[in-house]
Amino acid sequence: MNRSIKEYIFLALKGVAMGAADVVPGVSGGTIAFIVGIYQELLDSIKNINGSSLKMLFTGKITSFWKAINGNFLLALVAGIGISIFSLAKLITYLLVAHPILVWAFFFGLILASTWFVSKDINKWSWKTVISFTIGAVVAYFVTVATPAETPDGLWFIFLSGAVAICAMILPGISGSFILVLLGKYYFVMEAVKTVNIPVILVFISGAAIGITSFSRILSYTLRKFHDITYALLAGFMLGSLNKVWPWKKVVETYVDNQGHTKPLIEANILPNELIWQGFALMILGFCLVYFLEKLSAKK
Repeated sequence: MNRSIKEYIFLALKGVAMGAADVVPGVSGGTIAFIVGIYQELLDSIKNINGSSLKMLFTGKITSFWKAINGNFLLALVAGIGISIFSLAKLITYLLVAHPILVWAFFFGLILASTWFVSKDINKWSWKTVISFTIGAVVAYFVTVATPAETPDGLWFIFLSGAVAICAMILPGISGSFILVLLGKYYFVMEAVKTVNIPVILVFISGAAIGITSFSRILSYTLRKFHDITYALLAGFMLGSLNKVWPWKKVVETYVDNQGHTKPLIEANILPNELIWQGFALMILGFCLVYFLEKLSAKK
């Protein structure tokens, strides 16, 4: 697809938004890709990184390889994601500690609106789509209430964590960052990003690359062959994930991670008890932002 320089800049900004979401445990970069209308193209582009296209690369047909994988699209998007993760990692983690209610409230509105708009793309509701939606919601809910595990810090497990987390990261509604929390590696990886720990970052990226190129083929196939059922499942994922991003919580139990930091282990949702109007205002802002982006995308 031919794009202008201006369009590639906007594409990079969409990558920035995806990267910012991926940093937050409970919010999926795949959700943002859905919101901004690039989800299917992203899957197709990743899927095209296969044996055939790699053969072009290794035989010197670089231009053909670049065209086959939609290289300009991926480069702009990955650049935006990378810039966001490396520049916003400290800010997002700070805001999650300093102003958690406000951050979660904004993302709650984003995901709630996304659930609605994704469900609108289902052409016909039937018993199959209802079951698929229910399964997605139940699975996502139980993922959000799972207890984080204590896991090894070896590079082999970092590779595995990258492969698993990226599969969740590309699924709307299931947060790759939260999967890292469950695997006990979120703060470890975030610390590696903040301190530019090159070995850990490279191993994690390698695992993510293997995971995403494999999983994207499956997801792209189901979206094409079983459109309504897959969309219902994804909408269910989003709805179930709202349990994680409900802004008002109380810490029930804590744990000390491998770096000696005390972290929440189990949190329970509670009724709004502070920053009520600010929280609901940010929910509405998040919802309206998705509504605006959806209308803008439909207009284009």
